[in-house]
Amino acid sequence: MFKEYFSDFLALFFPELCGACAKSLFKGEAEICTSCIYKLPLTAFHAYPNNKVARQFWGRIPFFQAGAYLHFKKGGRVQALLHQIKYRKREQLGIRLGELYGYELSQSGSFIKPDLIIPVPLHPKKFKMRGYNQSEAIAKGLSKVLQVDLSTTHLNRNLHTESQTKKTRFSRYENMQEAFSIHQPEELEGKHILLIDDVITTGSTIEACALCLQEKAKITLSIAALAYAE
Repeated sequence: MFKEYFSDFLALFFPELCGACAKSLFKGEAEICTSCIYKLPLTAFHAYPNNKVARQFWGRIPFFQAGAYLHFKKGGRVQALLHQIKYRKREQLGIRLGELYGYELSQSGSFIKPDLIIPVPLHPKKFKMRGYNQSEAIAKGLSKVLQVDLSTTHLNRNLHTESQTKKTRFSRYENMQEAFSIHQPEELEGKHILLIDDVITTGSTIEACALCLQEKAKITLSIAALAYAE
């Protein structure tokens, strides 16, 4: 009881803020307010096998299913959320959004649960600088809700690649070559792997990870991201 009163007291002076609109959260809300949750631009891609994410990877990599939770637009709510997760140390916000995505997928009759979830890894230097991996945070939320194991040891990032933000699609592809490696690929043999990224733009990072995984182990690959930017 004292702990609850103390938390309420602290909230008066240090209120938790919504990651999207920056307004104070009410009791019972976590990381993102109820109003913003209802306003999230959902894609519902999981219900449509030929969705935009899937079409982006046609002819590039073999995959079973592909999708993303939210539509990304510059200056929009989703960009604000991703900025908070990536640059404002809001790891728990990433986990919370992963949980929301997990609830969405779990209610879908068309989504096939994987055997293992693997987030796109960060290079150790960037991980040390940021303190966590934003894709791993999202994957943690998905793992918790879908009740699927999460691995952060099998896929490794070897190269500290330059920022992808202002690069062309071809430049991004070149930037990603030989960036990843697999540890103990035999443990992945025959598994259905869900590869998780924070946002898909050109898809070059996902493609590089997928090719690395598929070259070293016989897996079934699915793809998901928190957001899709057209």
